[in-house]
Amino acid sequence: MPQHKSWRKLALAVVALTVVGFVAHALLGGGGKAAPAAAHAAVVPVKVARAQRGDLDLSLKVIGSAEAYSTVNVQSRVSGQLLSLSFKPGGRVRQGETIIRIDPSLLQSQLDEASGNLAKDQAQLINAQAVLKRYAPLLAKGYVAQSDVDTYKANVGIYTSSVKADKAAVELARTQLSYAQIHAPVDSIAGAPLVYPGAQVTANNTNLVVLNQVSPIYITFSIPQSALAGLKASYARGALPVTAKIPGSRSVLQATLDFINNAVDTSTGTIQLKASYANTDDQLTPGQFVEVSLPTTRLTNVVTVPVVALQNSPNGSFVFVVDADGAVQQRMVTAGESSGDRIVISKGLNGGEQVVTDGQLLLVNGTRVRIVGDNG
Repeated sequence: MPQHKSWRKLALAVVALTVVGFVAHALLGGGGKAAPAAAHAAVVPVKVARAQRGDLDLSLKVIGSAEAYSTVNVQSRVSGQLLSLSFKPGGRVRQGETIIRIDPSLLQSQLDEASGNLAKDQAQLINAQAVLKRYAPLLAKGYVAQSDVDTYKANVGIYTSSVKADKAAVELARTQLSYAQIHAPVDSIAGAPLVYPGAQVTANNTNLVVLNQVSPIYITFSIPQSALAGLKASYARGALPVTAKIPGSRSVLQATLDFINNAVDTSTGTIQLKASYANTDDQLTPGQFVEVSLPTTRLTNVVTVPVVALQNSPNGSFVFVVDADGAVQQRMVTAGESSGDRIVISKGLNGGEQVVTDGQLLLVNGTRVRIVGDNG
């Protein structure tokens, strides 16, 4: 390599080092004392929340499943041939809506026969009453025998009883005929048909379709028996809210505890509970798994902060507290139990103080901050 090129490279290197040294000297203020002051003077944007003092319900998280509020296994109350299905499999049916029809021909014939017998006996009764009315006055004059009058009275009684029996037979036949049309007992969703038109069905024996009432719907789950005492105490205070979340969904479903079983399952050490959810939005389907959260114990007069405010260090847990001058102080605290997005601070913090919930990585003691968001 030529000698003049080596001298040129050396000169450039010296110039570069000189510039770097000059810049460093300028930044350090000639003595290395200005950099910390500049860093200390920087204002860091943060989000904050206030520590709250009050009651906190501790929650228990378990896995549950949706269960139909009621399930109806539809059967026919009369025997006959299945005439038609008036529902869409998997579709909604309304209470009172006709969903199945049985051939009414035989039932209509039985009603007609009963009506005919009633008409005949009613005519016989009218005649017997007329005969008795005509001959009863003649008994006192000796024109008719007592035995004849007694016979006329007996005929009236016989036909009166026959008319009553005929009316009952007509009502029975009419009721049986009404069973040829099967109506949905509740608002529900129909399953797949279990028989199809043309099949012969037997009264109270042949399963036709299963209906599931899903609005409202139950959320069924179990909790450890160790949590039962706290749960009952919360339940005694009034309606107990239960939240459910479908895995993979952001929607939180608000339900209400509706049932606590009357015995603990000794094989699992758990007890079954049910919460009712309106399900007007059709979010839940029977058998669907959900993540359930419910309060079990109430802590009173405790200080809580959002969980995201709590930081950890080798020396323990701490939070950054914003003072009246807009600077932060690192405060060592003792954390307790948590529920949802809040955690109990049992020592080191008072209610009403502002703590940083976002932006902690850029903070040290004394850092000035600019509040850009308040989480409550």
